[in-house]
Amino acid sequence: MRTVKPRSAGGALAGFFGAIAMSVVAGVLLTAAITPVVAVSGAAATSAIKIFENLPDHINPGELAQPSTLYAKKGGKTVQLATFYDQDRKEVKWDDISQYVKDAAVAEEDPRFYSHGGVDVIATSRAMLQNVAGQNLSGASTITMQYVRNVLIQESQAIVNEKEREAAYKEATRQDADRKLKEMKLAISIEKKYSKDEILLGYLNIALFGRQVYGIESAAHYYYGKTAKDLTLSEAASLVAIVNNPAQLQIDLPENVERNKQRRDKILGSMLRTEKITKAQYDEAVAAPIVPKITPRTPGCSVAEKNYGLGHFCDYVQRYIRTDASFGATAEERMFKFRRGGYQIMTTIDLDLQKAGLAAMHERVPQEPVDSIDVGGASSSVQVGTGKVLAMVQSRPFSDDGTFLKDHPNYTSINWNTDFEYGGSGGFQVGSTFKPITLTQWLKSGHSVNDIVNVNGRTVQLQSFQASCMPEGVYGYGNWTFSNDNTGIRGNQSVKTAIGFSINGGVASMAQKLDLCEIFQTAKDLGIHRASDLPKDPKDPSKPFIQTIDGSFRSLSMVPSNTFGGVDEIAPITMASAYAAFAGGGKVCTPVPIESITGPDGKPVDFTKSKCTNAISPEVAAGVAYTLQYTAEQGLARSAASPDQGVPHLAKTGTTDDVVDNWTTGASTTVATSTWVGNVTGKRSTLGYGFQTADSQVWRDTMRAADLKYGGTAFPEPSSSALRVTTQTVPDLTGKSYDEAVKALTTAGFTPVDGGNTDSAVPKGMVAKTDPAGGSSAPAGADVKIFRSSGNLAKVPDGLTGRTGADAQSALAGAGFTKVVLQCDTGSGKPDPGKDTVKSVSPGSGKEAKQSSQITLTLSCEN
Repeated sequence: MRTVKPRSAGGALAGFFGAIAMSVVAGVLLTAAITPVVAVSGAAATSAIKIFENLPDHINPGELAQPSTLYAKKGGKTVQLATFYDQDRKEVKWDDISQYVKDAAVAEEDPRFYSHGGVDVIATSRAMLQNVAGQNLSGASTITMQYVRNVLIQESQAIVNEKEREAAYKEATRQDADRKLKEMKLAISIEKKYSKDEILLGYLNIALFGRQVYGIESAAHYYYGKTAKDLTLSEAASLVAIVNNPAQLQIDLPENVERNKQRRDKILGSMLRTEKITKAQYDEAVAAPIVPKITPRTPGCSVAEKNYGLGHFCDYVQRYIRTDASFGATAEERMFKFRRGGYQIMTTIDLDLQKAGLAAMHERVPQEPVDSIDVGGASSSVQVGTGKVLAMVQSRPFSDDGTFLKDHPNYTSINWNTDFEYGGSGGFQVGSTFKPITLTQWLKSGHSVNDIVNVNGRTVQLQSFQASCMPEGVYGYGNWTFSNDNTGIRGNQSVKTAIGFSINGGVASMAQKLDLCEIFQTAKDLGIHRASDLPKDPKDPSKPFIQTIDGSFRSLSMVPSNTFGGVDEIAPITMASAYAAFAGGGKVCTPVPIESITGPDGKPVDFTKSKCTNAISPEVAAGVAYTLQYTAEQGLARSAASPDQGVPHLAKTGTTDDVVDNWTTGASTTVATSTWVGNVTGKRSTLGYGFQTADSQVWRDTMRAADLKYGGTAFPEPSSSALRVTTQTVPDLTGKSYDEAVKALTTAGFTPVDGGNTDSAVPKGMVAKTDPAGGSSAPAGADVKIFRSSGNLAKVPDGLTGRTGADAQSALAGAGFTKVVLQCDTGSGKPDPGKDTVKSVSPGSGKEAKQSSQITLTLSCEN
């Protein structure tokens, strides 16, 4: 029995007059509940009416806080990934609750519930006397009034601002006559609007059953592992008992079980007394032990991680909502609604594809650091044309529990697949997987994949790179030296070869013929951006420390080496989305992890969906796809070639300096995947550890599963302009100086190559010939060898035939030939040089020969 502290005489007197006033008001409220017109007289009644009129007379139960749940598709079934809540509640309908629960609540809490109008005058009068005696107003609340109080508490808990929420909660739970009067009036208004069964249902759905468990359905699940509809009489009474004092009566604590049993048995007695159960039912229920089956609904992403390796994706969905203005003006408001909104969120993840990708990752990449390498792997797959995230795997398990992470260093709280604001890292350098972006601009600018470029590593002048968006129209001044990892391919090669075999020199040559600003604008159009901000400029913190296309901190660094991926850190999900555009006719779609959201009322809830734009033309996309399919089938990305299913793939591999990061990114016409394996932190080489091919193996296995499920068609045929072989006429440079020849060939679009010296009649040191020869056609950009004359040849003069032998001899001597032989055309006899004429010359007229060589003149001798 509770001990009541004695009150002073003054306090007792005040309580007495307060009780009188309240009893008058209660009478007024009772009258209001019964009749539409209040007609009382006297000062006390007038005062009571004034109090009554000043109290609110309307309350809207509104929507109760309920868990939000993430789902995914597995085969043709829907499975639950994770649930989030401030209050673990699942609202149910009248027929979904055992009649035992309803009868237990009424019998114990409000036996006259079905006969009063919201206020039980008998109970209220008893409470008045208790108040005069120094006790509180316990026992005066009907189920309707308790429902009102819970609604007011729930309204307070639905306030986003913490200080305002605490103040509202304090107001809703204060213990005084004013609050009780307010509850009475609101109870009467509730009774006039809703039926008794609706009020009782609302009470059972709103009540707190301990911890974060609200509502009878969640209570039945948590404490007994069943639905509210399947509760036994004993279980129903045990749960209703908890509502009276959850902290003391919740049965997940062994020390509470005996207290709960006592309260349960009291409720069973009330049910027997009110004839809700028989004596036999009572005896059986009282004899039943309380045996809870605690079945917690674990909130958060740990369940998604445990069941599907999707803790990081689960976290991504939360953060996606946190940044979505559709859910509120601030991140705090959005997450507040997410935890209380009862949203049913169908994610885009395909658990079949996720399983294949995760198995491939775990087979090749360890789940913890190896030696001195903090190795990790991440892989994202998106649907071409929609941006839906179909799979998101990484090598290490995920946890957002700081305490747990301290004891489990093999876990991570970072999602390596996403941008920083979505829980990601700072991204990773993508290496040569960026080269197709330069190729894209190459095709946009009207060039062909069969154009010839210099692929050699070399030193070039920075001012050879045009940059129209920079102050002087060029990137800068000075020299830039670069080399090739692949040194087996040299000289002038086609762009297709340069991309297919990832030759840095070839991409640099392409960039020299383009505009850097246009290259990086194309990257931006394809959605490619840094995973985290660039450092600030120390001189002007409002700007990044390096030039970007739009001055933002997330755009790529505009430096020549970035044309083949040598600078910026990018997330796998970003690269997968960009490559989806190559496979999807040029349409790029922002990644989206959510398929649909419905509220607790079953109606759709707005959220930010994928935004798709036509980043490049279908013709350009087809040209890039053609080149990357060649790369996958005949180039360096052969590990990504089409498997047995025959679904065509496009792909590009990328490796950063010292093999720190390894990438494979590519697509079919239905699914695009980007896989990274490398250093999570630090810059250690992966050579010698077996990880430098893990990315291609994970990519291959993931796409094999994607091909089986989603299929794929042939990529569109590239346009003739993307494949054309541009030819030009080689200028005739004979007799010109070497420098003049180099300039002329460069101006004509060819690449001059020194062919050395050759015997020629051209003056020594001048151009003797070219290969291809002057006047012939050759592919634009092709090598043209320049041969200098050694000056030791002479040309046999023209017009020797028909002249006398003597005249011919004189002409040859004038040309420098010292050995001339005369012979008759009859094969015998001695020619007469002064009279016989030349019939033929060997070597022939116009031919070049050494001056010391023999020139034979055949004369027409007379018989």
